[in-house]
Amino acid sequence: MSTKTNQILDQVKPVSAAETAEFQDNGHILIRDILDRETAEHFREVISQAADKHNEEKRKLEDRDTYGKAFLQIMNLWRVDEEVKKFVMAKRFAKIAADLLGVENVRLYHDQALFKEAGGGPTPWHQDQNYWPLDTNNTITMWMPLVDIPNPEMGMLTFATGSHKQNNVSDVIISDESEKTFSEYVKENNFPVVHPDYMNAGDATFHYGYTIHNAPGNSSDKMRAVMTIIYYADGAKVTQPKHKWQENDRQQWLMGKEAGSLADSEINPLLL
Repeated sequence: MSTKTNQILDQVKPVSAAETAEFQDNGHILIRDILDRETAEHFREVISQAADKHNEEKRKLEDRDTYGKAFLQIMNLWRVDEEVKKFVMAKRFAKIAADLLGVENVRLYHDQALFKEAGGGPTPWHQDQNYWPLDTNNTITMWMPLVDIPNPEMGMLTFATGSHKQNNVSDVIISDESEKTFSEYVKENNFPVVHPDYMNAGDATFHYGYTIHNAPGNSSDKMRAVMTIIYYADGAKVTQPKHKWQENDRQQWLMGKEAGSLADSEINPLLL
């Protein structure tokens, strides 16, 4: 990668007051041109190679359940690939996340490559933060396509606008049951359901951990390669896990830190 494209990861992209207000009111926002095309293409190659190397899903698409058909999910690649680490640690992304949340600094929760295969199934309605044993609502996910998504039918992320204000709606994790539960909830509460018409590689959406969202299947003949990074506000503490999924997260992504302690393990570094 050229010096020019390497430097962009540490260059601040200003977030306007209007964008922050939009994010905090709607629970999500699309920000375009965070990476230029050359840099996005470089990291598409890097992250795709790392994801392929560390992907443990070997079943055929038709043999998987709903969750398995939704995407290939490869997590914390920053821990096993130095070039991916540059992407995940980028101050450019973290500063946008902090500005949208209105906080001074954020920590890394974890990254995850979400590659929706050609013909891959829909991602059910769900809330991300159901999994996270954290005492703050100041959590945010960056969802960045590494390829162009020319239309929603390629697995575009879709949001129930304003749903984050209800905080935890259900402890149901992503599944057929979550699709039913949250679909009914979204309809009953008349949340506007919105998505970008298209996204280019290097654009990104950001959403709160409690924003209800889903994605359609991928009807194209190409892989929908997306990299996500989850952040939370510095100062957050670990909470007592409410179910086995939060206990799994406490062990895996917070290094088993005890409830009541700061969520500041060595794999949750400050990013600014």
